[in-house]
Amino acid sequence: MASAARTIRPVVAGHLIAVALATLGLVCACAGQPQRHAARAATRDVPTLPAGTPGGTPAAGTLGTYQVGERQVTFVEPARTGRAGQSLGQRPLVTQIRYPLAQRPSGPQPAHGPFPLLLFAPGFMQCGGPYARLLHAWASAGYVVAVVNFPRTDCHAGPAAYEPDLVNQPADMSFVLSRLLALSKKPGDLFSGLLNRHQIAAAGQSDGGDTVAALAANACCSDRRLGAAAVLSGAEWPPMPGRYFPRGAPPMLFVQGSADPVNPPQASLQLYRADRAGGRYYLDLFGANHMTPYVGSNPEEQLVARVTLAFFDRYVLGEAGALATMRRDGNVRGNAALVSGNRLPP
Repeated sequence: MASAARTIRPVVAGHLIAVALATLGLVCACAGQPQRHAARAATRDVPTLPAGTPGGTPAAGTLGTYQVGERQVTFVEPARTGRAGQSLGQRPLVTQIRYPLAQRPSGPQPAHGPFPLLLFAPGFMQCGGPYARLLHAWASAGYVVAVVNFPRTDCHAGPAAYEPDLVNQPADMSFVLSRLLALSKKPGDLFSGLLNRHQIAAAGQSDGGDTVAALAANACCSDRRLGAAAVLSGAEWPPMPGRYFPRGAPPMLFVQGSADPVNPPQASLQLYRADRAGGRYYLDLFGANHMTPYVGSNPEEQLVARVTLAFFDRYVLGEAGALATMRRDGNVRGNAALVSGNRLPP
C-alpha cells in the first residue's frame, strides 16, 4: 500500500498549501490567539433538554442535549526524538476543549461526568475555528471535544509552516490525551472527574486525518486507548515509518467527498481497503469538495455531524441502535452513500 500512497500524496501536498492559504483569513478570524486556561460558555444554538438519567445528567449521544463551554489549555511536551530520528525541542500544544455544561446557581459549570473524550486534529495550517459547528455539535451531544493545534502546522505558523512535521503529530495527540486524563484525575481542577478513560475516540480532517489514521492504525504510533477513529478526507502519509494496519485497528469511519481536488477519493479508499477489521465504514459524499463537509453550516456538514456522531455512539458508547441511525443518515439518495466491510462506494 505504501507505493500506492506515494503516487497519491504529491497531488495532496501540492494542492493543500493553496487551499490552506485561501482559507487562512477564515482560520485566523475564527481561531483567535491562544490564551492559557481561558474558559467561557458557548451556548448559542444548543438548547438544554431535560435530564435523561438519574442524578440530573442527560445521557450522551443526542445532538443538542447540552450547552457547551470552552476552555483553552497549553500543554508543553518535553524534548524528544522525532519519528524521523530528528531531535525535537519542547513542543507547546495549544488545546481547545469543548465540554458539556450544566446550569448551577453560581452559573454554567462543567456537567457531572464522566463523559467520552473525542480528540480532533485540524488540517494543515488550520486551527479549530473553521470546524467550530462540527465540534460544537459533538460536544452538545455529551462528548468532551479537544482540538490539538500542532506547533509547526497550525493556523499561526504562517510562512514557517512545515508539513513534514506531520510525522510527529500522532505522538503529540497521545501526549495531549495523557495530560487530559491526568487533569480529569486531579482533585480541584475544573475538569476533575470529567472524562471516561474507557471511552476515547479521535477524528481529524485532511492532514489531521492523516495524523489520526496513523494514531489509529500505523505500527509506528498507534495508541491502543482509542476505541474508534474517524478520518475525514485523509490519507496514508508515506513518510510515516511504520506499516498501516499490520494488526487489528479500532473501528474506523472514512469520510470523503467525491469531487475533492486535494485528497482525491483514492486516498481514502486506499485506507478503507487496507483496513481488515470488522468495523470499517466509508461515507461517500457525492460532489463534495475538500472543506465544505466539515466547516460552516450547510447540508453536507450537518449530514457529516449526524453520521459521525452515530458512529461514535455505536463504537465509543456501545449503543447498538446507533448503527441503524448511522446507516439511515449516511444513505441519502443523490447526496451520500455509506458502505462497510467489503462493499465499495457506488
